[in-house]
This record gives sequence, structure tokens and C-alpha cells, in this order.
Amino acid sequence: MLVIDGVDNEPVFWQDARMDVSATLRRADLNLVVPLNALLEHRHVTRAAESIGIGQPAMSAALARLRRMFDDPLLVRNGRVHELTPVAQSLVEPVHVALTGLEQLLVTKPHFDAAVDTHTFTVVASDYVTVILLRPLLERLYAEAPHVAVNVAPVSGATAAELDHAQVDLVIMPGELATPDLRRFPQRALFTDRYIAAVWNQHREVTGEVLDRDQLERLRYVRYNAAPGGAAFVDIQLDRLGIRPNVALSTLSFVLVPFLLPGTSLFAFVHERLVRTSPLRRELKILEPPVPLQPLVETMYWHPVFHNDPAHHWLRERIATLAANL
Repeated sequence: MLVIDGVDNEPVFWQDARMDVSATLRRADLNLVVPLNALLEHRHVTRAAESIGIGQPAMSAALARLRRMFDDPLLVRNGRVHELTPVAQSLVEPVHVALTGLEQLLVTKPHFDAAVDTHTFTVVASDYVTVILLRPLLERLYAEAPHVAVNVAPVSGATAAELDHAQVDLVIMPGELATPDLRRFPQRALFTDRYIAAVWNQHREVTGEVLDRDQLERLRYVRYNAAPGGAAFVDIQLDRLGIRPNVALSTLSFVLVPFLLPGTSLFAFVHERLVRTSPLRRELKILEPPVPLQPLVETMYWHPVFHNDPAHHWLRERIATLAANL
């Protein structure tokens, strides 16, 4: 696992990669790397050719040269389909990594001037992170970097794969919910938040300052569902404690949850930072949970190919600085 607590730390495997160009690499035809990637992905000569805009004869010629290079057929027919040989299967990840790094090398500028340069970043984050962190970030970027834009994409089951293919610049999500595929990427902890319970301030059944254990299982509960098929960290903890809330409503939007409480008998667990900055704060009663709940740490992940990119480094520093002052 690769863990980077600060952006100036360099992964050990990069140090190992510092070497002179080998004789093998000097002899290799690097023009074959793109066709090889297409063949490994599509497993079909014609479709691979179409995907990179060359003719089928040219792709067939490339495949023949690749077979000689690796002394392996790479693609073998099995009925109506082609399958990768074991050698070809072993090439899938290294070829992907090489092309990702090369593409980033070609688009990276040696310097980044936030005042004049144009850049668009894609950040994967929940609506909660968007409101608490990215919205104030954009206000600062507007003054400091008028030509920088940020696309925010939701966390999904494809998030790890998108980051693996360097299709997104950053993923910001609780480290406690990160999959092993995400945890292997460079990362930086941003800020911590905790769960508190909330109800309408005129809730008839909740009169104290602490939600008791009986109310936790009896009152009607608003549940936040994480990425499709996933549970919120608070519900994972409740399940571990053997607590089964009386779910009355589920939503995919955490920011929406506080708006569902006023005028109802519902209760919910919400992030403390979110509810204390909500325009509905005066309509809600904040309650301490009756059981210990672990806080969550919002963590920023990125692909190694972006580590030394000046624009990317600039954005990571701006996000980290803002998070430290929340």
C-alpha cells in the first residue's frame, strides 16, 4: 500500500525507477504500445483498429510484430471469440500504467500560473464534501484562478477504476469507506467530522439533550445510502452494535437529510459540520448519540502520475489549506 501524508513525500517505487534507458527499450518500437493496448482491451483486430483510427490491415501487421516481439500469439481464437494468452493477460496492467504515465507526461506543463492558466479538474466527492469544502474552495479559486474550473462527480462503484485510469484528478471520501483499490493510491487526510443526531425542534417525543437507546430503535429514521449498494459509515457502525433503526425514508443525498426533519417525527444522524452550517439550524434540535460513534476522516486520493504535475500540486495544496482551516 502506498500512503503519502504530505505532497512533498516521494513514493519509494519512483526512486527505484530512476535508471538509464535500457538496450531493450532502445531497440523497441514504441509505436506498437497503443495498438497493443487496443488489442488487449478489445480482443478483436477489427474493433481494436477502429478504436484507434487505423485500418484493419495495419492492426493485423502490428499484431504480427507484437507476436514476434513477445514470442507469443497474445490473442488466440476460442470458438467465435478471441482470448488473451497468459502472457497477454500479464501485459494488461503494465501497458495501462505506461500509457497513463505517457499521456500525463505529454499534457503536463512545466509551470502553472493560477492567475492566467486555464485548467479543468474533475473531483469525485459526495454532496456533503461539495457543500462543506468545495463550495468555499471555488469562491477562493474565483479570485485567485479565474480560468480554473472544477467538475464534481459523485462517488460510485466505478470510482476506483476511474482513478486507476487517471480519468479523474481527485477522489475525496471518508478513509474508513475507501476500498483496498483506493487505499493503494497516494493520499492525504483533510479533515475530521463526527455524527450527531438531529430532530425537529418541536419533536413531541424527544425532550432531552441525548437520544436514548430505545428512541434510537423506535423513532422513524432517515437513512442516507452511500454509493449505490453501499451503506453510510454511521449505519455500518449501528449494525456492528446490533442496532436496527426503524427506517422510514432513504435518500442518496446527505445534504438533503436536514431538510427532511422539520415538521416531522423523523430523526437522522448527520455530520456535525453540515448541520451547524445549515440554514435550517434553528429548526433542528441537536442530540448526542446514546452509543459511541467513530468519527470519519475525509481523505483525498490521487493517481501517482499527477503527483508532480504543477497544476495538480497547486490544487491539492489549496484544498489541504482550506480543509485545515475549516
